[in-house]
Amino acid sequence: MKINYQTLLRNFQAGTTTAILLIPQSMAYALVAGVQPVYGLYASLLPLVVYALLGRSRELALGPGALDTLLIGVTIGGLSMASNPNAATVAAVIAFQVAIIQIVLGLLRGGFLINFLSKPVISGFTSAAALTIAISQVKHLLGMELDRSSRFYEEFWQLVTHVEEIHLMTAMIGIGSLLFIAMAKRIKKNFPNALAVVILATIVGAVLKVDQSQVSILGAIPQGLPQFGFTWVTQELFIALLPSSVAIAAVGYLTTISIARTFADRNHYDIAPNRELIALGASNFVASFSQGFPVSASFSRSAVHAEAGSTSPYSLVVVATWIFLTLLFLTEYLYYLPTATLAAIIILAVLGLIDFTLVKHLRKTKQSDMWLLLLTFFSTLIVGIVEGILIGVVFSLGLFLYLTTRPHTAILGRVGETADFRNLKHYPEATTYTGVIIIRIDAQFYFGNVSFLKALLKKLEKESPSPLKTIIIEACSIAQLDSSADSVLHDIADDFKERNIKLKFASVKVPVLRVMKASGLYDKIEERNFFMNIDDAVQSELSQ
Repeated sequence: MKINYQTLLRNFQAGTTTAILLIPQSMAYALVAGVQPVYGLYASLLPLVVYALLGRSRELALGPGALDTLLIGVTIGGLSMASNPNAATVAAVIAFQVAIIQIVLGLLRGGFLINFLSKPVISGFTSAAALTIAISQVKHLLGMELDRSSRFYEEFWQLVTHVEEIHLMTAMIGIGSLLFIAMAKRIKKNFPNALAVVILATIVGAVLKVDQSQVSILGAIPQGLPQFGFTWVTQELFIALLPSSVAIAAVGYLTTISIARTFADRNHYDIAPNRELIALGASNFVASFSQGFPVSASFSRSAVHAEAGSTSPYSLVVVATWIFLTLLFLTEYLYYLPTATLAAIIILAVLGLIDFTLVKHLRKTKQSDMWLLLLTFFSTLIVGIVEGILIGVVFSLGLFLYLTTRPHTAILGRVGETADFRNLKHYPEATTYTGVIIIRIDAQFYFGNVSFLKALLKKLEKESPSPLKTIIIEACSIAQLDSSADSVLHDIADDFKERNIKLKFASVKVPVLRVMKASGLYDKIEERNFFMNIDDAVQSELSQ
């Protein structure tokens, strides 16, 4: 077997570059999750190796992510365990639950369920969560001792009402770190600004002995590998964590599969969503047994990973190797790293998740989706993180059900002398025929919209300027017909027959036709009233 050393070198470089970004990020996101920074490194070790073995995305950079760590932090904060040693145990239990949910769904081929999280819901949630994360880190940036909250306005109000508690030296370090990262990124896009600011801030912290000036620092970080094993919690706590774990499992998978698909499409290869779900679940499973917490992917980190030359999932093994070396040999050098610097890293990372362009786009294209996005956004900010995404999902499903029970319909007319028939709303000059209504239903016909069709036909008959003689239903968009809808069509056919109104169908799909024949509807309407297209149906009407 011939080894391509150039490819190996590219993946080594990609893994090294991503590790430079992930090491400070993972420690920073651990603080968001409500656990000590070292647990971020633990979460970035074995999960990466497992994904490299099971996953198929070549560019995906697994590790602690903004949204899932926020959800973990909110959950732990709600249990009043933040910064408590038990917080790490709870985070590991959440990782275990997330892993089981993802693996089971993957084995049952349930990856499609994630489609219920529509893009407007995710965009609204992501933007609100980014603001919530950013505002939660401002107190660390400025050295303020404030209570933790999962609601944006509570965090914001605390900041406003406790301005006098700002610690000057901490604020200088935090704001200085922000400015350094922003300027370095502007000067050179691929500059490892997070690692550079960590090194610089640690040196400054050590030289000035900032801890003596009451600046919060990381302090002693346990050196060595995580302890392997699992600490069980009470049954009550285990059950109480499940709702949050479901949300974390869904958000983590959605983020991961979205990023994986983006790069797979860009580089012309295929990935299997259910396999990725299992790979992510397996990664979280090992995280739960190695003092970690749930992991997912990061778009910015994955973009760096791809740009650095990753062509294989195995480049994540290189990342894990650098994490391994850091845990063994480098943690003691991070003693004087100010937590304000980690807060700066988080703030600038999550602000890139806020998406204003989609709101503008939806305002022009689909306003119902825009309102759904805004509803999710403000619900997440005001009500809470988990509650916000649940509200978005519920309203998204409600909107979907509402639209399917009131499907789009069009009254058609002939365009000029052609055989084409178009919606009269858009083609008012189209030809219509006295006593004939041609209607197209753009949806499957099922129990949820049968009442709508009956009411619509009655309305059309009432508004018809001349006595109704024929209804022609263009059925090309009707892909399914359930028993309830079939029963209603029987009633409509009987009613029309009694009043000498003809009911005709055009372009009926074979699956729908099978149901009509099996139920006797086809014979009741009669074969001569079924046509291949609207033009044939109209011509038959005109020839009588």
